[in-house]
Amino acid sequence: MKIFVSGACGYKGTVLVPKLLALGHEVRAFDIMWFGNFLEPHENLEIVEGDVRDVDSINLDDVDVVIHLASIANDPCGDLNPKLTWEVSGLATMQLADKARRAGIEHFIYASSGSVYGVKEEEQVTEDLILNPISEYNKTKMVAERVLLSYRDDMLVQIVRPATVCGFSPRMRLDVSVNLLTMQSLTKNKITVFGGQQVRPNIHIEDITDVYLHLLRIGAKASGIFNAGFENLKIIDIARMASKYNPCEIVVTDSNDPRSYRINSDKLLATGFTPSKNVETAINELIKKFGTGELRDEKRFHNLHWMQETVL
Repeated sequence: MKIFVSGACGYKGTVLVPKLLALGHEVRAFDIMWFGNFLEPHENLEIVEGDVRDVDSINLDDVDVVIHLASIANDPCGDLNPKLTWEVSGLATMQLADKARRAGIEHFIYASSGSVYGVKEEEQVTEDLILNPISEYNKTKMVAERVLLSYRDDMLVQIVRPATVCGFSPRMRLDVSVNLLTMQSLTKNKITVFGGQQVRPNIHIEDITDVYLHLLRIGAKASGIFNAGFENLKIIDIARMASKYNPCEIVVTDSNDPRSYRINSDKLLATGFTPSKNVETAINELIKKFGTGELRDEKRFHNLHWMQETVL
């Protein structure tokens, strides 16, 4: 199959695209490349530098499946420029979905976010709960979901609500909880935790990219919305786990951050998906790759600061 991947040079895309190529698919990788391009050349890979907001520049000729990863990622980055966030994560998704329908594409996989639920008291946060997004990022994801679901009579729509992703990617992100806390232990010999009682659902980057492959493979056997996260952990417990494998001091300070997310992924598991890695795996992999020099604390791996300096 020929697969169009938006946001293909991002944290997840850089891990997903080689897996698609290894399975024999052709990939058209589309990305604005604010953070660079870490994809290796391949005979079945076409890399296109472009802005997803410019729908006329998007070529869907001969494409069988769209995997839409592109967005302004996470709450702080989304709040930097709300207009940009709505244009990229909301309007562009609507335009891409409409273009895909007009092109006769029958399968559309969308990367939403587990944070669309907002702050929930329920222990089992399932796909049927009311959404209460509290940031621009969450709100654009919710609206994009609703737009895509309006096309489900025209094409197979699969929406994934990932937990916070962790683990190594050549296009690294060091602004997500597990990666951030592990890197602090490695570079500062001290982990600073703000509050610590906030809960975050987590998923290893190998597992979330395998989720997209799984949905691609089973196709129409599973449509609709799927949570994807398998460990709901307090931030303080993630810090303790990082300190366990790279001993260091943990400093806890006050926080006014109310965000606690947890998700239940039984619906995804019922489709036959089985995770293979976890937070503990991610921490150990990051420590090893830091030791070999494959992982470095680069400015462009911190989305918020990089966007402030180079994009906005």
